[in-house]
Amino acid sequence: MATVKSPKRPLSPLLSRPGAVPAEGVDEGVAAHYGDIFREQSALADGSGLVDLSHRGVVAVTGSDRLSWLHLLVTQHVSDLPVGQATEALILTANGHIEHALSLVDDGETVWAHVEPGTQDELVAYLESMKFFYRVEVADRTDDFAVVHLPAGSIAPVPEGVAVREVPYGRDLFLPRAELEPYAEQHGPLAGILAYEALRVEAHRPRLGFETDHRTIPHELGLIGSAVHLQKGCYRGQETVARVQNLGKPPRRLVFLHLDGSEVHLPGPGTPIRLAADGEEGRQLGFVTSSARHYELGPIALALVKRNVPLDAELLAGTTAAAQEPVVEP
Repeated sequence: MATVKSPKRPLSPLLSRPGAVPAEGVDEGVAAHYGDIFREQSALADGSGLVDLSHRGVVAVTGSDRLSWLHLLVTQHVSDLPVGQATEALILTANGHIEHALSLVDDGETVWAHVEPGTQDELVAYLESMKFFYRVEVADRTDDFAVVHLPAGSIAPVPEGVAVREVPYGRDLFLPRAELEPYAEQHGPLAGILAYEALRVEAHRPRLGFETDHRTIPHELGLIGSAVHLQKGCYRGQETVARVQNLGKPPRRLVFLHLDGSEVHLPGPGTPIRLAADGEEGRQLGFVTSSARHYELGPIALALVKRNVPLDAELLAGTTAAAQEPVVEP
């Protein structure tokens, strides 16, 4: 799996806004929040606000063979991807483990993709190694373009000439970095990455480097269909995808957790999941992948657990009681 790491570039200019608190770790470089996490979540849920995702990597592929070439490399069917239609795609290892996750759109001349912070170098290197005689050019455009997210229902305009990904939960704009600050001034209010992440967890959307580890396969996260097309031609790792789809089930599944809220601190990524009946010394059944405080649901989380964990089992996330809902059926 590609290493997800903090970006090596200047901090977002929006961190100078009043109330901005810098994010840490992978999301370093943008604001965690602007002073009121729950208000920011509520605004996004109501269709207003803007999220600065300028720390994410941006990769562009041009050339007349761009779609047919990418079709050979990724898990999604993109050879005839319509202009302006957003999609998700994965690049797998030879063993079928998730290595890269791409959020794609083709504007008629360029395939634009945004990826996890710090993974663009490895992705570009891999794509360059696979060019052969195809008429394609691959470029890291992270220094030139910033990703901005507008929630579903937003009436903020898309500037002329800007590539945009229209998805059910909003729109992702590939905005020239020089336009980031003036665009935010006109079309705020701003919402931080913590608000965006809370709504992501609520919507059960997995994220590379959070819901994935070195052995994660697409079936475990419910990505068949949304990011993996089962009827397309050969790509690296397809044998594993087909074998699990046709002959068995994945060893783990993604679940959504309602946490009891009695603990001051949220269980962080990697926190062991155990049966509540067995207590903190019981056998580990999985681990927390993401956690958040939601403005309506309270503390919530996503976790990867063994497939045979009963759906009605009461769990412990560290020392916190948790009730589960299936994201991927056992």
